Amino acid sequence: MALRWFLLLNLICNILLLVDVTHSAAQDARKTYVVYMGDKPKNGPILPDLHVNMLQDVVDSSNIDIAHEDLLLHSYKRSFNGFAAMLTEQEAQKMIGMDGVVSVFPSKQRSAKTTKSWNFLGFPETVKRSALERDIIVGVMDSGIWPESDSFSDAGFGPPPKKWKGKCQGHGNLTCNNKIIGAQYYRASRSFEGDVESPRDSSGHGTHTASTAAGNTVSKASLNGLGLGTARGGVPSARIAVYKVCWGSDISSADADILAAFDDAIADGVDILSISVGSNIPFDYLNDPFAIGSFHATRNGILVSMAAGNEGPGAKTVTNFAPWQLSVAATTINRQFITKVQLGNGKIYEGLLPNIYDLRGEFYPLIYGGDAPNTKAGATGTISRFCVRDALEEDLIKGKIVLCDGPIDGAGVGAILGGAAGIVLTGKKVVDEALGPYPVPASYVGLEENSDIYKYINSTRNATATIWKSEEISDVLAPYVPSYSSRGPNPINPNILKPDLAAPGTYILAAYPPSGGGSRARYYIETGTSMACPHATAVAAYVKSFHPKWSPAAIQSALITTGLFL
Repeated sequence: MALRWFLLLNLICNILLLVDVTHSAAQDARKTYVVYMGDKPKNGPILPDLHVNMLQDVVDSSNIDIAHEDLLLHSYKRSFNGFAAMLTEQEAQKMIGMDGVVSVFPSKQRSAKTTKSWNFLGFPETVKRSALERDIIVGVMDSGIWPESDSFSDAGFGPPPKKWKGKCQGHGNLTCNNKIIGAQYYRASRSFEGDVESPRDSSGHGTHTASTAAGNTVSKASLNGLGLGTARGGVPSARIAVYKVCWGSDISSADADILAAFDDAIADGVDILSISVGSNIPFDYLNDPFAIGSFHATRNGILVSMAAGNEGPGAKTVTNFAPWQLSVAATTINRQFITKVQLGNGKIYEGLLPNIYDLRGEFYPLIYGGDAPNTKAGATGTISRFCVRDALEEDLIKGKIVLCDGPIDGAGVGAILGGAAGIVLTGKKVVDEALGPYPVPASYVGLEENSDIYKYINSTRNATATIWKSEEISDVLAPYVPSYSSRGPNPINPNILKPDLAAPGTYILAAYPPSGGGSRARYYIETGTSMACPHATAVAAYVKSFHPKWSPAAIQSALITTGLFL
């Protein structure tokens, strides 16, 4: 009997110990926090040990097996005061109460939000230029850059302006020149999976935005023949400084790295900052690295141009909205792509999507996604009809054109990964939903066209179809604000109207890393407020080249008050 009680007591003690250990582990879980401390001290530089000493005050040495210095990820001291460190929730709370601390918040992940666009804006190649344009430095905070592109050649450029204090952190696989005068990268997590440890761009997003703002003039640029023309940035003589904060295929960035990039860019001497990155939801100014960083940039005479976000069309969806930021929404331009889907019965349906592939009229078997569920994964036709990831039976769709219902996020991805020969996507408003080329032949049709194609599939045992390469036509309704572009007003202070202005963001052709071998970059068509932002950046840089002493507020006011009403 005594043995039974001993075993029961021992079991209870072990359970309580396990609960306590689990609770302790949860309490001690460390993650990256940003500690913001406002301006630099006016009475001298920030002492090297200040941030480490603050960590020593809140982090008990007995609770860590590494030095306090190793908990410090970034020390912000060139342009403002603060740091990023690995803290527990309890330690972060202690840090909030320390003298000089303005705010403490977890480092969250943020996401990234032209042959015809400049002419469409009434900004031709022959526009009057200032000799000072060559001294303008455009800082681009994004996913890096592909320096071998013709858009970034330094032929004809002299040395960087004397005011430049930045550096080129090539890490062995990137070389700066007199066009790209600086390049740095930021990754506190030290995780480089799916990317490269350098300022080199692997996703294409940063290369695209940088060339839109300040790329050289390049003739005969196109995406497999689409958008053929002269690609150029708004200020092609300006210099570019690169700050890589976005990583991986999802082009995400961390708050801690964003503030480190701001700290350097301000001190390096950039004139304009272009940032096509943001969150999906609004944050208070003191918990938003973009609001904090852009505030200090503006105080130092640097205008910060930011993408408004792709969360539209609802009200208060703008995500970069601080009063001192230039918040840029997107518009369409007079470019549209018609992609025809031809069925085996001869009927042709016009869809909207830039399709770069030419099937040359060859017909392929046509199948409806709802008829090919991946039953092994538990999928049914109600989900496979959207052609999302893992929902389709690969053996049933491989080598076929797949009709997919929609619109939902991820529609068509399962068909692409499953080896489909092509996809026909569906949406209520095709012009707003089709945001870019797909890696297989694709078109985007309306609900009525989808219904007709579905009826054809069910009318025959051997349904076939082909997808033709896109034809470029003029969009006579442009410009207008597409539904993806985030709307205002300011969600924190609704009496402040945001976004400030709109610029071309739909079907923009600009430089991009090559998809295969070779070092010469190609060009690609992208859509989003990420593409609109560098257009506004370039116009701001253009104004500054004529009025170098104007403040960011003066330049921003000039852009807003001279813009045209849509």
